[in-house]
Formats: sequence, C-alpha cells, structure tokens
Amino acid sequence: MKLLLLVAITTLLTAGEPTAAHYVLGPGDQLLIRAMDVDEISDKPVRIESSGLINLAMIGRLKAAGLTVEQLEADIAGRLKKFVQEPQVSVAVTEFRSQPVSLLGAVAQPGVHQLQGRKTLFEVLSLAGGLRQDAGHSIKITRLKENGPIPLPDAKSDETGRYSVASVNVKSVVEARNPRENIVVMPNDVISVPRAEMVYVVGAVKRSGGFVLQEREDMTVLQALSLAEGAERTAAAKRAKILRSAPNQSVRQEIPVNLKEILAGKAADVPMRADDILFVPSSLARSASVRAAEAAVQITTGLVIWRR
Repeated sequence: MKLLLLVAITTLLTAGEPTAAHYVLGPGDQLLIRAMDVDEISDKPVRIESSGLINLAMIGRLKAAGLTVEQLEADIAGRLKKFVQEPQVSVAVTEFRSQPVSLLGAVAQPGVHQLQGRKTLFEVLSLAGGLRQDAGHSIKITRLKENGPIPLPDAKSDETGRYSVASVNVKSVVEARNPRENIVVMPNDVISVPRAEMVYVVGAVKRSGGFVLQEREDMTVLQALSLAEGAERTAAAKRAKILRSAPNQSVRQEIPVNLKEILAGKAADVPMRADDILFVPSSLARSASVRAAEAAVQITTGLVIWRR
C-alpha cells in the first residue's frame, strides 16, 4: 500500500515544486543571515521571537514572521543601503519550527512534522512514511478556522466552531482518483488516519493474517476462511472457534464453530464481528486447548495485514 501511495504522490505532484524560498517564516524558526561586507550580521544564527520579530545589529528589530525568505532578504537589503552600497543578503532557514502538522493513527511515522514550504496532503503523508497496511477507510483533516475552511466538499465546522473538519477516502488517495483532494496542508492541521476494522484468521489455514473489512462490510466465517485461502489438510475443522472480545473482560469469549458442517451445508454460516479471531486448530493436536487459543490471540499483533 505504501508503494501505491508513493506512486499516487508522484503522479499528482506538479512540476516546479516550491522551494524553501517560498516558506512563510514564523515564530520559532531559526535563520542564518549573510550580508556581504557586513560582519556584524553575517553567519550569526537568529531565532524569530514569539512576537514575530528578529533583532539584527545595525538594523535593530524588524518583522520576519509572515514573510517569505525572499521578502525578508529584500527587507534587510533595503535597510542596509544606509551603510553599504548595493548590499547582497541571503537568508537560510536552519531550523523549521513554526509550521507544525500532526499526523496521527495508522501512518508509518506518526507525530509532529514541520512543513518546509508548500506541502500537499499526499506529500505530508509521504513525509510520515505513508499509510500502514491497517489504515482505515478515511483520512480526517482538522484545521483551525483562522486558516480558512478546508477546500473539500464535505468540510464542516466542528461543535466548538473553532475548527474546519473534512475527510478523504483512503482508496481514492491510493488510486489517485481525484487530484482536487490533494489539498495544500496548512500549519497546525491535524491529519488522522484511524485503524481499519479487521477480522483475523489463524491456525491451520493457508494464509493466516488480519483481513481489513471493507467500508460497511459484514463478514461470515466462510468468507473469512475463503480470504485465508481455505483450511490446511491437517485442520481439525470440527473444533474451530471464534475468539471474541467481551466488554470489560481481559479474556476473549470462545464460540465453537464446526467448519466441517458449515462447509457441507449442514449448519448455518456464522457472522463475525470486527476484531474477531477465527482459530482453526490442527488435527495433529489431540485437542484445541485454551492455551493454544490464547497463543493465537497473542500472535495476531505480528500477523500480516491483507487488504483487498
């Protein structure tokens, strides 16, 4: 899935991506300013204060927040004309601190990332290592109202009225269906990707793992077994069981399932719930012990996740 996401990003990015020169400076950013023939300023790191100002020798305090690097270079050069003919100034951002974006949930590297220049949704997801295999069906974006509404059709205000909230379908992102969904991310945006609902199939089956439930999808034991490519020859089909989480209980409920009768049409198929584990024991063991079932529960966290 990560590879597909990166392909989608490559497909949708336009040529001439903005560079750091287009980055809008803000409080907390650290700058390295060089001015030819002005040793009082050159090569001295400067931090933008919370007020948005910086303090430079010869010039004094001036506003930096809200300007791009190019605009700040022009402003400093203009002020230095009192002291130097045709001043040449360059500004480099050595630490990006003013434009955080939070990525939460089913991404490879969740946490706070800094926007370095203009970044789109797909680029920011790529910075976080892409979506995990267990990513859910939607990507939720939350934005401060002062940064404007999110330019997506389903954007709406939250209950507090302080935020604009919208979502993008994960499958649409991965398949690059709609370039307009590749919105520009703003500072302080929160991008959250919930974990998908899954069912697990473990034991004597051909493809153990977690299977992501499609949006609004129900699944039965036979469907889950089909996704696992069927039982092994050594499977004890009569002694299969569903391990199901119960509210306020640390031990899963065990629901006996006679796969042999279900496959023969002699028993009704059994519906499964999200997070259920279908455990198919091997006939090589005399009994499907609770210990074996508990072991199956423990290894699910390391199983391969399959998306369809």
